[in-house]
Amino acid sequence: MRALAVMFGTVFALAACGERADAPAPTPADKVSAAAPASDAEGRAPAVLNAADLRRVCKAGLAAIHGQDLSAIEIDGLEGQVVNASWRAPVDGGRRRAQCRVEDDLITWKPVDAANAEQDRWMNQSADPVTRYMLHGDDKIMISTKLPDGTTATETYSVPAEQEAR
Repeated sequence: MRALAVMFGTVFALAACGERADAPAPTPADKVSAAAPASDAEGRAPAVLNAADLRRVCKAGLAAIHGQDLSAIEIDGLEGQVVNASWRAPVDGGRRRAQCRVEDDLITWKPVDAANAEQDRWMNQSADPVTRYMLHGDDKIMISTKLPDGTTATETYSVPAEQEAR
């Protein structure tokens, strides 16, 4: 019985020698640095874009999605949080039109005036590519597209804010 008491005493003594399980409370400096915004050097995707940034992101996104030069995409207008855009159709010289919207870091688009009315839908179904953006500084926008087969493509565009401020 005495050996059992010594054994339990040893276990408790050794357990007390280990590291503390609970972490110390964060200091006020830790709390402030954890909440500090990312620097301009780091990419970011704000939850809500202002009108100028929304136009810039949609212009870059539609250029990447449709394989167009950035200069080919024209912003025709803004309806709330939906951007209307168009570009010259490479095959017949007509105009292609699309709408674009942004939620968090996701760019969603839909064709407008497609030959088949069923194609005039938002491209946000499981079989559609997923396009995301990230702002870098005041003029760079990185567009990443992930296709349903898992392949990805990334492009970076220079779209200065003053270029789109009309």
